[in-house]
Parts: sequence; C-alpha cells; structure tokens
Amino acid sequence: MRRFWIDTDTASDDAVAILMALRWPDVHVEGISTVAGNVPLEMCSRNARYTVELCGKQTPVYDGAQQPLLREPFWAYFFHGPDGMGGMNYPEPERASADVHAVNAMIEAFRMYPKEITLVTLGPLTNVAMAMSIAPDLKDKIKSCVVMGGAANTVGNITPAAEYNIWVDPEAARLVYHAGLPLVQVGWELCRGEANLLEEDIKYIRELGTEYGHFTIDCNRQAIQTNREWLGDPALPLPDPVAMAVALDPEICTRVSKHYVDIETDSELTRGMTVVDERNVTDNDPNVDVVWEIDVPAWKEMLYKVLR
Repeated sequence: MRRFWIDTDTASDDAVAILMALRWPDVHVEGISTVAGNVPLEMCSRNARYTVELCGKQTPVYDGAQQPLLREPFWAYFFHGPDGMGGMNYPEPERASADVHAVNAMIEAFRMYPKEITLVTLGPLTNVAMAMSIAPDLKDKIKSCVVMGGAANTVGNITPAAEYNIWVDPEAARLVYHAGLPLVQVGWELCRGEANLLEEDIKYIRELGTEYGHFTIDCNRQAIQTNREWLGDPALPLPDPVAMAVALDPEICTRVSKHYVDIETDSELTRGMTVVDERNVTDNDPNVDVVWEIDVPAWKEMLYKVLR
C-alpha cells in the first residue's frame, strides 16, 4: 500500500479529492490535516470528517492553522456555499477531530515513515509552512508533495494573476516553494475547459446511482452555478480531484517540466502569483515540477472508478 497524507481546507471539491484517495485500492491515507481557507477551520474539519465517514473509513482528521501566517482570512462561500458543501447541510459526523495539532501530527508521520508518504495539499500551504519551519528535515522525508495551487503562466481564479490557494497565504506558499521539497505543481488551469465535468459527465455520474456519485454532484452544486456565471466555464471544475488524480497516477500527466517558481508576496496587484521561469531567464535552480497538460479522458475515468 502507498501512504498518503492530505492537507485540506475542505470544501466541495476537496471532499471529492479526499473520497478519491480513500477509495483508491492501493492507497492508505495516514491522516488528514485541515487548514483555514475556503471556509473557517471548524467547518472544513467537519466537512473532512463527514467525507471520511461517508467512505466508511477511520482516517484521523487533525485540525491545523486557523488563519494565514500574516494575512486576514478570505472565505470562499461565494463558490462553495454557506457550509462549504453547496448548502447541502450534511449531518454532523460522529467522530471528533484527533486531539493533536495538525502540524505536530504531520511532522510525526513523515518522520515515522521517511520517504514513504506522498503529501497532497488541497488548500493554502499554512500548515506545511509551519511544519517546515519547525522541522526543516522534512524536506528529506517527504516522498513527494503534490500541490493543488497556482497557475502556470495563465490567468488566476481569485485575481487576474493568482489562484486562490496560493493567494490566501502567499507567505506560506513562498516558504514551502523554497524549502527544498520535491514539489509538483498542479495548477487550477488543468481543470478548465474540457477537463470540467461537462453536462454529459454529470449525467453519467448521476446515472451511476451511487451514494458517492450523488455526493460528488450535490456538494458541488454551488460551484457549478458560480463557475458558469462568474468564470464562464462550461460546468463543474474540480481542481482538487485533478491534483489527487495526478498524485494517484502521475502517468495521466502528458507534459511536465521542471522550473524555478517563485511566489509574489509584496505586490497587491499580483499577490500570490506563481511566477514560473519557463525559459530559464533567471538562471535560478529549478525547484518545482510544473504540470502543463493532463490526459483528460484518463482523469475522468479515474474519478468514475471511485464513484461506481
């Protein structure tokens, strides 16, 4: 079994990504750490725990940072609904969060299983930045760190220049990007266009008639509406599940290259921008594997597999 750790600001698309990992046949999720981002910490923790129980698992959920390192929080209710889950108001999960801070739990796990755990980040990088500040040795203990974040030389989704996860806590992102971790950046642009769940995809998932399929569409109902009205994309973007698909099977990536990537923290105009030196004009050492393209049919089939 492969070992995963998920760090998440659990709202609707995070929940689907968590479901994918928990239902993937050869993956064991050691733990889930929650971080303030899409919604406040208590809410994202509740959403993560509900998703774990929906999948019939006992995976521990650890509560982490309640706000960014330096910035004020910015909640994404407009995209994910008042509960972060499309306004579905799912019941309170039976199990409480584990009685250990997420950062401490992460450090302990990565030290216990050096070079065995793939870290998948689905939210702001606050918890990871805190862990790296306390335990810089983790750079040699994390097998791979797949980051759902940023936009590689393309438009943002919260400002013209930046993707939400990086924009919310750019100082944390900059620390993580320069920490020496084996980073893989899966930008939000990879879920756009044909990689959206289109009408026919949503219909297919509904017709599966499974609890997991209905959950995937229901908890994202606000995201579907906002995506169409605000961003002009065709249906349902799922950036976190796309990142999870890359973590589960890197072969779905059809174009990846390594580059120096920095995070803008000083300018409010371009705050949180992932500045990718695609042409090596700075002569800085590459620090991130940037995913440029994925096999869209393969990504969708991976999702269908866990929903059947």
